[in-house]
Amino acid sequence: MKPKAKIKRPSPLNWHTLWGFAFLVSLFWSLQVAGVFQQDLVNLGGITLVWQFLKAAFSPNLSAEFLQLTVAATLKTLAFAVCGTSLSVLIGMVGGLLSSQVWWCAVAPNNYRIPWLIIRAGLAIPRSIHEVIWGLFFVNIFGLDPLVAILAIAIPFGTITAKVFSEILDETPRQPLLALLNSGVSPSKAFLYTLIPQAFLNLLSYTFYRFECSIRSAAVLGIIGAGGLGYQILLSLQALRYQEMWTLLIALVVLTGTTDLWSSILRRRLGAPSRLDLHVLATREQATGNRQQGRKFNLFLASVLVKFSAIAAIVLVVFSFWYIQADFSQLLSSRSAHRLVSVWQESFPPDISQLRQLFTLSQQTLAMSILAITLAGWGGILLSFPAANNFLVQEGRRQKAGGRRQEAEGRRQEAEGRREISSEISLTPWWGMIVLVFSRLLLLFTRAVPEPIWALIFLFVLFPGILPGAIALGLHNLGILGRLMAEVTENLDQRPLRSLTALGATRTQVFLYGVLPRTLPRFLAYLLYRWEVCIRSTVIVGLVGAGGLGRLLTEQLTSFDYQGVLTTLIVFISLTFLVDLISAFVRRTLR
Repeated sequence: MKPKAKIKRPSPLNWHTLWGFAFLVSLFWSLQVAGVFQQDLVNLGGITLVWQFLKAAFSPNLSAEFLQLTVAATLKTLAFAVCGTSLSVLIGMVGGLLSSQVWWCAVAPNNYRIPWLIIRAGLAIPRSIHEVIWGLFFVNIFGLDPLVAILAIAIPFGTITAKVFSEILDETPRQPLLALLNSGVSPSKAFLYTLIPQAFLNLLSYTFYRFECSIRSAAVLGIIGAGGLGYQILLSLQALRYQEMWTLLIALVVLTGTTDLWSSILRRRLGAPSRLDLHVLATREQATGNRQQGRKFNLFLASVLVKFSAIAAIVLVVFSFWYIQADFSQLLSSRSAHRLVSVWQESFPPDISQLRQLFTLSQQTLAMSILAITLAGWGGILLSFPAANNFLVQEGRRQKAGGRRQEAEGRRQEAEGRREISSEISLTPWWGMIVLVFSRLLLLFTRAVPEPIWALIFLFVLFPGILPGAIALGLHNLGILGRLMAEVTENLDQRPLRSLTALGATRTQVFLYGVLPRTLPRFLAYLLYRWEVCIRSTVIVGLVGAGGLGRLLTEQLTSFDYQGVLTTLIVFISLTFLVDLISAFVRRTLR
């Protein structure tokens, strides 16, 4: 009789444990840099102001005059976002095509690496600079013109969109493209008839996500004087007019929520339920699960919705450019060209006298981003499951599954259609629906409020430093991550979960062995992606004195110290690239 072979257990020393240990060390270091173990953090004198702020939420200013001001500010914020997104999509389409590897393989298959790398490197620098820094820079060039906000959104978002678009094109199946190229069709026509239609849903889905980001950025740019909801919120907060501030915050939440709802409905009708994952389309079950409700009606409704959305988008773009009245002639004016040349000349040589201070501030910036993404990650994961519209519904499905198996076969087949319809409508108990709505509203509110506003609120009760900035960034990104993670849970294939239930697994076991292992990899990928964004966003909270390189960069821009600006930007971009490299390496090792 052969002895049983021993199962070789994986070594505890692997990439997962290594990165887990590195995270704990970096978290402890970040808390130390933030001064958590060294000084008093809470300012007890500000608790009264926080209480007044919270109490004002139940009595917002609803006077006709202020509501008119709120509507005007909301329209301006929306118009900035639409104009910025329109230009960023144009930049992204051209830049994404030219920075994709598949394009250069089709155009110059033997010598594509050099132009491809040059274009990718050229697009990497603009996207590493936050839109607020672009806004402050363009204010010095064009003054307080609406053109400032549009360009501040379009340039960094356009290069970010180009990077994502190029990844989508590179990961799209190439067989139809290669077939046309081998038949002698030109690369442009081959792309137009093969790769672009295949990738269209993913491109459209990410465009909606970028539009939602543009609304938040338009609100933030209002803080530097561009106008809109962000500017009015800042004025109300500084004047301690909390009732007016809550009215403006509600308007911003409604605007963000409406965009999110429109995006979600349209994407699901088109079969692209995820706004950020590349090539994650609706599963067959999701696409055909509503046959009993009338497939023809669903197709008709989807067609009407797509046509209405297309017409509404065109009308919104035309209205936004008309409403903003930006002076695009300044882009070609001699005054702007002269000012750009002057700034360029005044920026050289870089000021290296502050390298020691820049090193200290870089540590603060890195520590702030680590604390922020830790708070956002834990909070986003905890809230993502109750915020998923199928998480509690799964419980209802499992509760009814036992009864279905016990019924007679004929009766089960006869009533199958009615049960399928009701399972999508009323499986969740009333308390579960309350938890779902509350979780979604909480995520919506945290991501709708701009980071500087969160930082100013926490500066009421916390002493100045990087900790208020980290909490502000953490709360804002918590709302974003929670919503993205909830979509991961919503898009899970339900068949493995039903198989576990049929084998007798409990609810907890289904969650631990069926849901969690399949969602955690995507959650970690989102966390690493948002960590890169958090590094860029430290500039925003630096506007209100939360520390880091953002505070110094803001001071240098407002004092026209362009040599110092160039030096700080070089350090900031280098830090951003370092985080990008670490994030990309961690994602590869954890796959």
